[in-house]
Amino acid sequence: MPSSKTATAAQKPNRPATADAPLPYRRPTALAIFLIVAGAIGFWAAFMLTVDKFHLLADSHAQLSCNFNVLIGCSKNLSSWQGSLLGFPNPILGLAGWTATIAVGVGLFAAGRFARWYWIAFNVGVVLALALVIFLITESLTVLNVLCPWCMVTWTVTIPTFWAVTLYNLKEGHIPVPERARRFFGTLYGWVPLITIVSYAIVAVLAQIQLDWIHRAFV
Repeated sequence: MPSSKTATAAQKPNRPATADAPLPYRRPTALAIFLIVAGAIGFWAAFMLTVDKFHLLADSHAQLSCNFNVLIGCSKNLSSWQGSLLGFPNPILGLAGWTATIAVGVGLFAAGRFARWYWIAFNVGVVLALALVIFLITESLTVLNVLCPWCMVTWTVTIPTFWAVTLYNLKEGHIPVPERARRFFGTLYGWVPLITIVSYAIVAVLAQIQLDWIHRAFV
């Protein structure tokens, strides 16, 4: 004769997994590594720009290592008002922002799971960083007419950071969107490298149209 426990268990139907059941958390290892590497590169560029700014403050005619010719150099950018939008050198923003990016990457790599508000706050910071980069690219191409090497390194890591973080948040639902949109953004997330290359190409074409950098870069 079966025990009461066995009989009770037999009476309970198996509960199939449903689409509404929460999926187990999967650590975004690739995103974590990318944020650490991008943050380190961005921090290095911001640090070099800060050092060059100190050199200019000590000697306004200092010859900086990033100055190659009339087209490629950073003295003009650092000395302009565009280089100190908030009343202090822009690279200080980079030092703080890229440190935060590295911290987020390390946290994710350590199996950290952030709250939605944290992801949204981080995404807002990334959007502001991209907005600043777009403004500085526009000013460099149309007003200053010079390409700053360390600035371009910053552009190079800011653009993919924006795409990776934003598309990740959209596909994961941290930024609320309909389920169909989440699937669409999830597909786009797998194409971040290609989207980044297209973004680089757009900047390169605009620079060529405005500055003819292909012919002038080595003059």
